Amino acid sequence: MRYDDNFKILVVDDEVQYQNVFRLILEDKGYCTKTVSSGEEALKKLGSENFDLVLTDLMMPGMDGIELLGRIKNLNYAVEVIIVTGYGTIENAVKAIKQGAFSYFIKSHDPEELLMEVDKLARIRNLQIENEMLRKEKSVSAFEFDSKSRRFRSVLSLIDKAADSSASIFLTGESGVGKEVMARYIHSRGSRCKGNFVAVNCQALPENLLESELFGYEKGSFTGASERRIGKFQEASGGTLFLDEIGELPVNLQAKLLRALETRTIERIGSNKPIAVDIRLVSATNKDITDAIRNGTFREDLFYRLNTIMVEIPPLRDRKEDIPSLAEFFFNKCQVEQKKKITSIDSGVMDFLLSYDYPGNIRELRNIIERLVVLSDRGCVSENDLPDYKGTETASSTAVFKTSSNNSGLQSKIIPLKHYMKSYEADYIQRVLDSCGGNMTEASKLLDISRRQLFNKVTEYCLKNKKKQ
Repeated sequence: MRYDDNFKILVVDDEVQYQNVFRLILEDKGYCTKTVSSGEEALKKLGSENFDLVLTDLMMPGMDGIELLGRIKNLNYAVEVIIVTGYGTIENAVKAIKQGAFSYFIKSHDPEELLMEVDKLARIRNLQIENEMLRKEKSVSAFEFDSKSRRFRSVLSLIDKAADSSASIFLTGESGVGKEVMARYIHSRGSRCKGNFVAVNCQALPENLLESELFGYEKGSFTGASERRIGKFQEASGGTLFLDEIGELPVNLQAKLLRALETRTIERIGSNKPIAVDIRLVSATNKDITDAIRNGTFREDLFYRLNTIMVEIPPLRDRKEDIPSLAEFFFNKCQVEQKKKITSIDSGVMDFLLSYDYPGNIRELRNIIERLVVLSDRGCVSENDLPDYKGTETASSTAVFKTSSNNSGLQSKIIPLKHYMKSYEADYIQRVLDSCGGNMTEASKLLDISRRQLFNKVTEYCLKNKKKQ
């Protein structure tokens, strides 16, 4: 039986024979195990790798097990310690436990006793991680929706008004802005919050599987259908069904979806018996649905059924006031997931996080922070571990320049790239506005951005927008 191959154990014993015995016993149960011969080696190992448990001998030359335990606790390593000894005395056991040892094992006892203690610790650690993740998920509103952005707060105000109804909500926005997070927020704010939240990615499944996933099937309705299966519509009845990337839904399934929404009934594949469903539908896309309608790849009547309330989620670059709280949340979350403790963050890291434009939005911010936590050393997050975006040419990218001593004379002539790009962007938008006589609609079309995005840019850069008389 394998318990948890992600649970890492460091065995510390000056006798190689015992190292090998413990390693074989633990690895036979599926635990990832490494060995060292002294307390000094153990501390060096703990400084470079993450472990969940240190299994250390009590009596060793130099640093003994009790001293090693004390050093581990003083250094605040997120690791438990089990003391192992051939000299079982009540005094030693009490001393070890008082100093923070998880438990105490005597070498002459049955190894199953040790395995029971290790298994207990593994289960406790997994529960701690799960509980921490649940706590973080439940506090979503504390980090994602306690926004300082006026634009994002207006989106939340609209959602709060609509959440308690059964009206369909259509979410738009760039990839990575958090459309599923917003859908879960909608579900949590309404009267259906006690029902199921069921998410389906319409892009992730081929057409034949997507139909059975949504509507279910009867036993024997096709090859491999060995039993009846309910679909996501039925699973979400009484709650919320979230259809992500709905712009990728095949046209023939769009017709079936429209009928299900109009009649509030579905039919499983292989059956003509209607099944009543009671769902609140939230759908999302990062595509321009109006283009899809013009091209004939998306039904106009389905679009009007879906977008009773349309919500455009702003990209992260338009709500940078929220980056500090988002970054703090993701650092805490990644520490739990990676089992690493962060004690310091280089100032250059936060400068980068606050200035970068995030073409991948919140998803990219989370990935950058996960990278930093994974590569952190001894609890320190270094700006040297930031991703390298040199060579990019878009306004949404930040290039990191490091001037050498030979270029020190040029430093006074160089401004940060983000300032140069903003200056260039502001000048270009002003010239387009002037050429359009201040017509925001015409200018937004020429710039290939929405009128709202253009308005935000005009406000951000304090541009002049004088219409011709």
